[in-house]
Amino acid sequence: MFLHHAPFWLRAIYPNFVWRIRTNDKVLFLTFDDGPIPDVTEFVLSTLEDHAARATFFCIGENVRKHPAIYQQLIGKDHTVGNHTFNHLNGWKTANDTYTENICRCDEQLGLHTRLFRPPYGRIKRAQASVLLPERKIVMWDVLSGDFSQEITPEKCLRKTIQYGRPGSIVLFHDSLKARKNMEYALPRVLDHFGGLGYRFASLPMNEPAL
Repeated sequence: MFLHHAPFWLRAIYPNFVWRIRTNDKVLFLTFDDGPIPDVTEFVLSTLEDHAARATFFCIGENVRKHPAIYQQLIGKDHTVGNHTFNHLNGWKTANDTYTENICRCDEQLGLHTRLFRPPYGRIKRAQASVLLPERKIVMWDVLSGDFSQEITPEKCLRKTIQYGRPGSIVLFHDSLKARKNMEYALPRVLDHFGGLGYRFASLPMNEPAL
């Protein structure tokens, strides 16, 4: 069970996290978690290029280590990158020191400076977050596509993403094998739909102090 849209009460509990970008401009911030993964990430990159879209990829350090050529493709397309830990750790189930060390290990693997961090599963302890802030931006989401869920259809994934998308939304997809079926159906159609409404698709700045 999950919510496709981050409700006000959740955003109020964690006001220092980035949930959406405040703007009246027609712009969406597409984000992708868990890559790079062969074929899946490459599909995303090709689809984004077809729509002149930019996005932000929250990469797992271990996947960057395994697939450096795909990671370099991503960097070469002018997309931005965020840290998603080295081993996709659940902060609620991980000791604080271990969690921080794993994030630093991912930093080393990424090989670039980024302030963007997204906790896997959206789960992070307050103590862990306090260590990361204010040097990093903890980026959550305004719209959760639900592409990872085996309980929803590709059509529902698309419908809910369109339903909740609005100016400044941070939209979460996954470039993972688990999400592949739903994501590959929904992503090009989301781009077509919002592009037809005059939206542009931008990446989150990696080192901007204010988001």
